Amino acid sequence: MSGPRPDEATQPRRNFYGRRFGKKLRQGQAGLVNGLLTELAPAGFRWDENPDRQTLDLKALYPDAREIWLEIGFGGGEHMLAQAQANPDVRIIGAEPFINGVAKLLAAIKRAGVTNLAVTDADARDVMDVLAPGSIARAFLLYPDPWPKSRHHKRRFMNPAQLSQLARVLAKGAHLRVATDIEDYVRHSLEVADQEPNFAWTAEGPSDWREPWADWPSTRYEQKALRENRTPHYLTFERL
Repeated sequence: MSGPRPDEATQPRRNFYGRRFGKKLRQGQAGLVNGLLTELAPAGFRWDENPDRQTLDLKALYPDAREIWLEIGFGGGEHMLAQAQANPDVRIIGAEPFINGVAKLLAAIKRAGVTNLAVTDADARDVMDVLAPGSIARAFLLYPDPWPKSRHHKRRFMNPAQLSQLARVLAKGAHLRVATDIEDYVRHSLEVADQEPNFAWTAEGPSDWREPWADWPSTRYEQKALRENRTPHYLTFERL
């Protein structure tokens, strides 16, 4: 798959930084993207399906879900799949524009038979546009692109515009979990969150950011960081 996505010609300009496509998908992967992805992505996240940006009623879409969680940029989807298996009464929405990562997760979903995941290749910012205020009970931002050069820091997800969006869609008391092995990203995240009055860092001691969450399934990104002697950090922010 290559070329622009069909919604790119119709949506207002919102810069996207990163890759949408990697290696050409195999026939089976392409079949999953064209089939299973359509089943798992509720109509309305993408601009071509919802150009007026009408708010989606997640309670109507998922009436049996105790809570609805959001994972921003799920990579290969290992964390999403593990959380879905551990929390069958929770609906988890995952937004990942990199289609090869989407295909990998779809294959894992098919093998595992989980039924409580919603998957979209839309930009997470576009997804949040159509979520109702307070509709998300937990959000995850795990090993995001660090954009290490200073002039690229504005491209990081942990910036005021995205935190403002998250503050709107997260329920009061909801947690935003951020995992990264880049110390500068940790500092940047804490500085940005400190300036956002709707969030508070929950850490009370070093173990709260040095040790993973109790339900954390180690991902390939974390394993790569450990192999390369980088220290993972686990930050939890509460929606006030």
